[in-house]
This record gives sequence, structure tokens and C-alpha cells, in this order.
Amino acid sequence: MHVGIVSDTHDDTDLVAAAIEQFDAVGVDAVVHCGDFVAPFSAAPFEHEFDFYAVRGNNDGEWALAAQIDEFGTYLGEMGELTLDGVEVAVYHGTSPAIVDALVECGNYDYVLHGHTHERVLEEHDGTVRINPGGIPIETAPEPLHVAVLDTESGEIEFHRL
Repeated sequence: MHVGIVSDTHDDTDLVAAAIEQFDAVGVDAVVHCGDFVAPFSAAPFEHEFDFYAVRGNNDGEWALAAQIDEFGTYLGEMGELTLDGVEVAVYHGTSPAIVDALVECGNYDYVLHGHTHERVLEEHDGTVRINPGGIPIETAPEPLHVAVLDTESGEIEFHRL
């Protein structure tokens, strides 16, 4: 199974479209958004041919976001747990570094997916892989937006620059 991972799109509909185009090119089966859509309209393009899961980010202030996503996908709230192709995954926006660390260190998950910092991260700790795909460029993280694709069968993770 191929899982697309994206975060911190912040209403940038051009980057959302580019992310979906990349996910189509790779042929993902599911997409996980780690929060910070900002407004519900920027979640709507993710209504697509893949399964979709999302958590709330610290900039997702409109409560209508949950209803928008639940029309075509699964809104997980502040944090969620998924089993994708037998792989255990925790999804959290990443607002609290202590919570991210606890999720990685607890040993319950194969992967911990998060965003918030707008910086790409790929690291492993005692069998748990932490993935942050990055986000739109900001002053502290000027790198262009990337998305990640996880192959649950091989464990391979690729980053794609948009």
C-alpha cells in the first residue's frame, strides 16, 4: 500500500493541487494530512480516488473543517491512530514536541506522522519511524513544500518536492 503524507498546506490551493497531482502520479491508495489546512475550502480538493485521513492543526480554527472532511474522508480530531495494511500509525499535528516524542518513544507505532514545524524530518527510534513531510515555506523553514510517500510493504519512504 502506498500512503501519501502532507501537512501545513495553509490554504495554498496551488500547492494542494500539486500534492494531489504527485499522489496521483505515484498511485497512492490513501493520503494522510497532518493538519493546518486553515479553512475548510482547502480540504475539499482532497475528495479524490484515494482514502483520506486528517487531524486538526493549530491553525485550523473553523469547526466546519471536520464536517467538510467527513463528507469524503475520515477526520481524526486532535490525534488519530490508523492501521494501514497491517502497519500501526499515529497521526498528530505536532504542536507539542513532547507529545510527538512520547508517541515515537512509546513503542506502540510503526510510524508517527506529524507536521507543524514546516521542516522535513525522517528519523527512526527503536523501530518507530517519525515522518514530517514539511509544509509551505516559512521564515524558519524556507524549504519548498514536500510530500512524502510511504510504501507500507517495503517500508520505503520517498520525499517529493512540489
